Amino acid sequence: MRKTSLAAALFLTSACATLGMVRFKEPIVSFKDVKITGLGITGGSMEIVLDVYNPNNFRLDGSRLTYQLMVDSLTFGTGTYDSRFQVEKGDTSEIRLPFNFSYAGANAAGRQLLQTGSVEYRVLGDVTVNTPIGSFTRPYDQRGRFNTMSR
Repeated sequence: MRKTSLAAALFLTSACATLGMVRFKEPIVSFKDVKITGLGITGGSMEIVLDVYNPNNFRLDGSRLTYQLMVDSLTFGTGTYDSRFQVEKGDTSEIRLPFNFSYAGANAAGRQLLQTGSVEYRVLGDVTVNTPIGSFTRPYDQRGRFNTMSR
């Protein structure tokens, strides 16, 4: 009798977890903007702005966001955002990520920007959110072209 009760409890727990995964829709992370916030002798600082959209019918409590910025095929830099953030159901929250760079690392991107006025970029990483049905970590990957002429 105990084995049957234990098996039933395990089955129900597994079924609930599976139903929770079906109901959870991944947040959509998209690149919004990049802003230079400071320049110095050896480098500078920027702010990468991402939008996080919540397609679910419940609030998402973000606890971590990792990011890697690539310019063309070169890694420009990486970072982790450990500050908590919330995205209400069906809404979008703007996340501002601090980013430091050196001129040595920015050299190739700067040359291309000066020559063509634009560069290909890629922002990727993963976002961790807590929900009423559990905690989820999901990857994101956005590509685009940064154009100084359209600013």
